[in-house]
This record gives sequence, structure tokens and C-alpha cells, in this order.
Amino acid sequence: MQAPIRLVALALLTLAAAPAPPAQAQDYPTKPIRIISDSAPGSAVDVTFRMVMDRVGTELGQQIVPVDQPGASGAIAAHAAADAIPDGYTLFAPAISLFISLPGKAENLPLMLPRDFLPVGSLIDQPMFICASSTTGIKTLPELIERAKKEPGKLSFAATGIGRITHLTGLLLQSRAGISLQVVPYTGGPAAALTDVIGGRVPLVIEGYSGLAGAIQARSINVLAVASTHRLADFPDLPTVAETLPGFAAGGWQGIVAPLGTPAAAIQKFNGATNKILADRDLAKQLAVRGAYVSPMSPAETNAFVNAQQAQWRPVLEAFEASTKK
Repeated sequence: MQAPIRLVALALLTLAAAPAPPAQAQDYPTKPIRIISDSAPGSAVDVTFRMVMDRVGTELGQQIVPVDQPGASGAIAAHAAADAIPDGYTLFAPAISLFISLPGKAENLPLMLPRDFLPVGSLIDQPMFICASSTTGIKTLPELIERAKKEPGKLSFAATGIGRITHLTGLLLQSRAGISLQVVPYTGGPAAALTDVIGGRVPLVIEGYSGLAGAIQARSINVLAVASTHRLADFPDLPTVAETLPGFAAGGWQGIVAPLGTPAAAIQKFNGATNKILADRDLAKQLAVRGAYVSPMSPAETNAFVNAQQAQWRPVLEAFEASTKK
């Protein structure tokens, strides 16, 4: 009788030592969820992100803790998220610029899906606004294009960093309109750029609405066009860039991804809660006032969106990279 007892004991010990199975969707989450971001604390992106995540946390019944880790063009946050335990309790909220970065600009960038992370969902998009200093006298996009063609290379635009979506939008504008502009990069965010634009030292600025709101409302700058796919409800009289350059669209984007190996049940649960919150009309209105527009997607749609964005921007990046080597 001893042998069977020993075998049973051994079997129980083996089961105890085996790794626990992944949590089922109905159990997740059972503790707070950390979401790493490369946004600066208190920035416009950080504020809108927290607005959404506070509500998602309530829907899931657990606190969501945003962890801001800016720096190195997003590489610091990406490394921290990639190295996290893939249990669904550490996620990553990357900006689209991390997927369309210039090669070699930062280690392991640009990111790729699903090579580096698993797609979870999409939160918001932020169309770029093209504006001019009131000192230029430029009031429409066609006027800007006409001036730039008459004075190639003389007009400059403020952008929040080389390789970021503000800079890339300027590159796309030059390519599509057949004009030449000079970029003036700023590392201090749109506030520093606006000081120079309002003062007339830099004639143009490309930025999301949240960074320009004060200057637009004070009429310190002229809003020429918005790079959304259609006219915005809050700006019905503002033309889109596509009305002058058909098919033109450019904007910031923020989504959610997970470390490789994260259980599918956790991803689906988080995605479902997020999309439910984004369907709330009051929240959508609050975000729209800040120039952020809800953009719910499934994990598969998120993956397809990122891949499409990479395909759209690849020739722009390649052309810019080639120009810097001349």
C-alpha cells in the first residue's frame, strides 16, 4: 500500500509546482492595472488618457494606474513595457510616432505589431491643425501653398520634435503640395513653439488642437486647415487639408498594447471595457473639446490600423532620411 500512497503524494507535489493557468476573462482583473506611457505628466495627452482610463477602471472594478516614463523618443517607456510580466496587469499606451519613427532615431524603434507587442485596442485620435502667424497675412491653405511656391525654402514651421507626427505632417504637406518648408523643432512642447509663432519669428505651426487652443481662441494665430478625414463638428467652417489636397489625413493617435505572452482573455476583457467607455457620448464631447476624438477598435482592427499607418508614412520617412544624407 505504500507505493500507491507515494505515487499520489508525488502527483500532488507535481501539480502544486506546475504554473498556474492564465486567469479567465471573468476573473480578470483582480488587482490594479499599470499602464505605461511616454507622455509627460500633465501634458494634454496625459490628461485625456487619464480621463478615459479612470472610467475604464471603474468599468473593470479595479484602479488603473498611469505610469509616465517619457524620454529617448519613447524608447524608455517601450523597454519598460516590453520587459513587464505578461499577465495583463502591465499594459502600454504608445503614440503613433513610436510605430513610424525614423530608423535608428532610438533603440528598437519603430515598434512593430505583433512582433514587439500584442494589440489591445484604440483610444483616441488627434488631427493636426495647420496654422500661420497673424503677422504673415496667410489665412488659407491655398494662400500658404502659393506663398511657399513663390518663396521656396523661406517659410518655416514649428514642430514638437523631429520624427514626431507634427514634423511628419509638415513633410507630407510639402510632398503633396510640391513646396519646400524649413522645420524648426521644439523640445519644450507647443507652448514654446507658440511664443515664436505668435511673435512672428516662425511663420507656421503644426500641432493638435489641445496645444493650440488658447492661441486659436485668442485669435493670435490664423487656423488654415485641419488634417482630419472630414470637417469637425466643433469647427464646421474650417476646411480640411483634403479639400485642397485630396486624400490628405494626418493626426496623433493613442492606443493600448500588451507585452508578448499576455493572455487573450485579459486583452479581450480590457478591450471590451474600453470600447464600452468610448461609446459614452458625454465623454466623447468632453474629449472633442480638447481636440481628441474617440476611436474604438478591436485588437485586430488596431493591428490593421497601425500597419496601414506605417505603410502610409514609410515613403515620407524614407524621403526625409534620404534628404538628410545628401
